[in-house]
Amino acid sequence: MVNEREIIDKLKAGEIKLREIEKYTDNIDQAVAIRRKFIEEVSNSKIEHLSNYSIDMESASKKNIEQPIGAVQIPVGIAGPLKINGDYAQGEFYIPLATSEGALIASINRGCSSITGAGGATTRIIDDKMTRAPVIKAKSLTHAIEIKTWIENNFKELKKAAEVTTRHGKLIKIDPVIVVGRYVYPRFVFTTGDSMGMNMVTIATEAALSLLSHKTGAHVIASSGNVCVDKKPSSINMVEGRGKSLVAEIIIPKEIVEKKLKSTSEAIVEVNTSKNLIGSAISGSMGFNAQYANMIGAIFLATGQDEAHIVEGSLGITTASREENGDLYFSVTLPDVPIATVGGGTSIGTARECLEIMGVYGNEKVHKFAEIIAGTVLAGELSLMAALAAGHLARAHKELGRG
Repeated sequence: MVNEREIIDKLKAGEIKLREIEKYTDNIDQAVAIRRKFIEEVSNSKIEHLSNYSIDMESASKKNIEQPIGAVQIPVGIAGPLKINGDYAQGEFYIPLATSEGALIASINRGCSSITGAGGATTRIIDDKMTRAPVIKAKSLTHAIEIKTWIENNFKELKKAAEVTTRHGKLIKIDPVIVVGRYVYPRFVFTTGDSMGMNMVTIATEAALSLLSHKTGAHVIASSGNVCVDKKPSSINMVEGRGKSLVAEIIIPKEIVEKKLKSTSEAIVEVNTSKNLIGSAISGSMGFNAQYANMIGAIFLATGQDEAHIVEGSLGITTASREENGDLYFSVTLPDVPIATVGGGTSIGTARECLEIMGVYGNEKVHKFAEIIAGTVLAGELSLMAALAAGHLARAHKELGRG
């Protein structure tokens, strides 16, 4: 029989580490409860809500979390229906969004209604890749150039070495290969199927680097040299793209702009130019948009994506123009959205359910999911820009409890 008190006392005395509790318990739930009780005692706090969850902690502890004490709860709401006319997503969809920001889902929902009323958003995936860029130290500049040249001349050999490690990953190019002094930064670019693929491409790149080191004497300093660029805003990802590169567009009839969005095409265009383009330029922002991170974050949290990639998904450019007949053209371009419909956090019960609501859980669904994301970002961005153009933003937040 498990002696909870004895384990907690040994934890306090440093005789047992938090990660070792499972060795002294019959199952994961006992270990979680003891770890939680220990934290309550040492922090003089009461953990009540973290202990209420439906997650399969046995499964999660094997691949999603270490030293678990429970789970957080974020409200999940639904926006939609949103009509999408994509290559992969076709029809009307309801989108689950996890957020604690009042007014966000109401705003996205207004955008969904406007887009659906206008016939639906056109969505496309313009690129699909995952990257890993190690940093290599050469003996000299001459040696660095030799390594760069060898990489460029022996792509097929490196591709073969990398792809031995994966059934789904395909190395499509190594570009750019940057030399800085005697350091070399080759950017390995892969396709990864339905998984986000960060772990996949890291393992595959390391296999290719083993061959490279053997052939050239290259010394690998780190498997990531920050040219990937993973989990950080960057100009190279803005230009080259990473994950899914997405575009969504809509032409909103003048009548819908005025009746649903309570604004005009001219006003929305001016706000977009002055705020998203000029304002972003003078501030040095890498995201020429109003709020992509809001929609990306809410979808990512609901569907078990890697939340650190929200910063990449916040990159992008919003464009708006008035058509000759007074209608509004509106588009969003997201060059860097790393997502998955299998693996990682997508198997957690709540995440799986949210993916299933959209019909995108499992294999061969990631492109459909990507187009739904693009349409959702379009809806949220459109609604916010209209609210700003009409002067409604502060009022909406005040009415929905977010003054």
